[in-house]
Amino acid sequence: MATGEHGGHGHGAVATIDPESLPEGTVVTGSGRLSAAEIFSEPDTTGQVPFTAPQLSRLDEALTLASRETGLLFAIFLGDLGAKPETRAAELQASLERAPESVLVAVSPGQRVVEVITGSEARLRLPDRGAKLAVMSMVASFKESDLLGGLLSGLRMLADQAGPRR
Repeated sequence: MATGEHGGHGHGAVATIDPESLPEGTVVTGSGRLSAAEIFSEPDTTGQVPFTAPQLSRLDEALTLASRETGLLFAIFLGDLGAKPETRAAELQASLERAPESVLVAVSPGQRVVEVITGSEARLRLPDRGAKLAVMSMVASFKESDLLGGLLSGLRMLADQAGPRR
């Protein structure tokens, strides 16, 4: 990757740069521009993808099954929810396709926050009490460092509480 700055200081002034004083990988181009080469390194993604491919497949299957059985749209958000987690989770849920019929499970492990947000139609079938029980179950698994197990059992509980497709 190359970055650079023009050697001028405005209004036609030209800066004089001693090439010997430039850091390694930096040159002055013919137009007077500084060009610096940087060593490319892959971004560190350790810890950013908490699931293996088979685990993601299981999670996708659980989401599909819960949605198919209930007729509601189930979704999971895993990541930072910002300064107002409940508000951010509600925004995410509202942005879902079929938002009135959707259920969002938002988990922010770094903030130790779990939110279950239901759309207006889903709320009729999934009362707060049922969602709270699912959250308690998920939190118990999360405390044992079982993120996938917590999400899977939470989805099962939420689908059971919502009941079959109507």
